[in-house]
Amino acid sequence: MEKKNIWETYSAGQLKELEALNQSYREFLDNGKTERECVDAIVNTVEAQGYRELDGLIREGKPLKKGDKVYSVWMNKSIILFRIGEKPLEEGINILGAHIDSPRLDVKQNPLYEDGGFAYLDTHYYGGVKKYQWVALPLAIHGVMVKKDGTTVELNVGENEDDPVFFVSDLLIHLAGEQMEKKAAKVIEGEALDLIIGNKPLVIDKKAGKKEEKDEKEKAREGVKAGVLEILKNTYGVEEEDFISAELEIVPAGKAREAGFDRSMILAYGQDDRVCAFTSLQAMLDVKESERTACCILVDKEEIGSVGATGMRSRFFENAVAELLNLTGEYSELALRRCLAKSCMLSSDVSAGFDPAFASCFEKKNASFLGCGMVFNKFTGSRGKSGSNDANAEYLAHLRKILDEKKVCYQTAELGKVDVGGGGTIAYVLALYGMNVIDSGVAVLNMHAPWEATSKADVYEAYRGYMAFLEGAAL
Repeated sequence: MEKKNIWETYSAGQLKELEALNQSYREFLDNGKTERECVDAIVNTVEAQGYRELDGLIREGKPLKKGDKVYSVWMNKSIILFRIGEKPLEEGINILGAHIDSPRLDVKQNPLYEDGGFAYLDTHYYGGVKKYQWVALPLAIHGVMVKKDGTTVELNVGENEDDPVFFVSDLLIHLAGEQMEKKAAKVIEGEALDLIIGNKPLVIDKKAGKKEEKDEKEKAREGVKAGVLEILKNTYGVEEEDFISAELEIVPAGKAREAGFDRSMILAYGQDDRVCAFTSLQAMLDVKESERTACCILVDKEEIGSVGATGMRSRFFENAVAELLNLTGEYSELALRRCLAKSCMLSSDVSAGFDPAFASCFEKKNASFLGCGMVFNKFTGSRGKSGSNDANAEYLAHLRKILDEKKVCYQTAELGKVDVGGGGTIAYVLALYGMNVIDSGVAVLNMHAPWEATSKADVYEAYRGYMAFLEGAAL
């Protein structure tokens, strides 16, 4: 099948809509570089749109009816949205599911040390990364430190123009003869990804008394570390021990940017998978009345296997649907099982965009191209489809009909050549309930790199496709 560049198909009105959507998308990326930040921003947005929190509705015991809008947050890192439809929940719901975690560097629980006149934070990389890509570029610190009294201190340092930034050092080329002989996986070791956060030692107050002077001299043995701790204490009111109960993420510093002379692309951190999270959220907010209940799931931990209490393998989604059934007066264990089994889902995750510079890794007929519309991956996995969800042909035919009726541009793809590599999404987790699920999303260049690229046109088509799905899926 021929894949056409969809930029040539748009009217002036559509181009205006496309640019407005992508402006909002860039703002979403800038305001949500971590799962917590995404959830905070989403809650503010949906509450302004009339969504009410599920826990509050449970306490009130108020029944839900058609058109009601509900959200549920889990541990501040995952969120589910529902819009109640006309048909009973037992007949199934239409689900958009994406993830809001991205590859990064995480700060360890005992991270702060000094060596060679520098203060460092020890890190552990999160998700699949090429470690050498994370050195010698400006980095920011985002996250929370929770003190023993339960106070949560938020950190976001490195994004404003007058903020300091941080970095991981690399060996100068003049001394890198041995390093350059190493395989790419070994050029930078995981334990070498430590963040430089300071170089100026704490100044000892010479007027201090004897005891104070002794204490200052003790600190001066690691003067740079002491200086950083002093700043953290004065600025945020935290101590070194508070790193134990902290979640600090190291991400590329800087805002999402338009890319290319024609401004046709977005270059930004975290587009896997916040491009699908944003378009799913926007479709959920813009969808009008639908026969089936609409749902949008935005979850954590996909990049490390969907594990943990905030990952898709957790029962928080199933529990939320059970509570929803209860508030609509439909709950029973059988009704819950029927609801989940009869649901339809788009596992909204990105696909590997064809890169001419590395064409040998792709099978061109079955690759996704930037600027050719939203992408459907019938299966993912690796080798012999291991670990994949393989969607039914009947479901694909149903989706084709829906999208063609709405004139949504789409393409199909596989994740590279057979046996070259592979990957997975949250699709297989929802498929365990017996529902129809397929991977769909946006083609990305530089996937999992600190800066990833997408086409504005594909962002627009994904949004349109998700809208059509929420309104029309009913297999």
